[in-house]
Amino acid sequence: MDPTGMYIAIAAAVLVLILLKMSIRIVRQYEHGVLFRLGRVIGIRMPGLRFIIPVIDRLPLVSLRIVTMPIQSQGIITQDNVSVDISAVAYYRVVDAVKSVVAIENVAAAIDQIAQTTLRKVVGRHSLDQTLSETERINGDIREILDALTLEWGVEVTLVELKDIQLPDSMKRAMARQAEAEREKRAKIIAAEGEAISAAALGDASDTMMAHPLALQLRNLQSLVEIGVDRNTTVVFPAPLMSTIGELSAFLARENQAATATAAKPPIKAA
Repeated sequence: MDPTGMYIAIAAAVLVLILLKMSIRIVRQYEHGVLFRLGRVIGIRMPGLRFIIPVIDRLPLVSLRIVTMPIQSQGIITQDNVSVDISAVAYYRVVDAVKSVVAIENVAAAIDQIAQTTLRKVVGRHSLDQTLSETERINGDIREILDALTLEWGVEVTLVELKDIQLPDSMKRAMARQAEAEREKRAKIIAAEGEAISAAALGDASDTMMAHPLALQLRNLQSLVEIGVDRNTTVVFPAPLMSTIGELSAFLARENQAATATAAKPPIKAA
């Protein structure tokens, strides 16, 4: 074989290998291939080994896995004119490979931009208290808006979550003072309710002791037993006030009577 024929054979073999390599495509399990032939969409190629016509066909691969996309922190003014910085995270996946290639140039960049604007718009319609306490409803509103916009792109937004809410230092101090005042108010209300219950219980106890005088004596004895546990050497225990006053009045009356009788008795003369 002459050298010229050999060179032609080698060149043909190389060309065949190059064309074979250009015609083979491997579609992974989590991907779909969109087949373009002369610029027109022919169809979808499922996972596996696929062959295309070099130069004439093009087979871009579209991932169907869920994508985690962080939403950059946005400076937002709430409905009650409070400036906050809020960041979030969104999860989306491609459900229509053809639309994701044909309808839009860059799906990830488009969703990133629309998610930022939607976050500002939705949070701006709520007050600060609503933003802090109703995050689940805000997440749902953002996801619904994004779903309506991205459906034409063949993309489904599965979840949106507010990740971080940064408040100004002055607002943090104001909220701390508000929380402290709220706790003090609740503590005073609880103390007042306790005083009212105690007063009602003491009133019932006093009525019972008035109806049963011995109950007060039994209570005094119980108090003496409780004091005696501490092994005190001296115990000062007040007697019932009214009975003490009554006994003192009776004692003074007896003393006055004895003194009057002694003064009225005639003196005894000596014999």
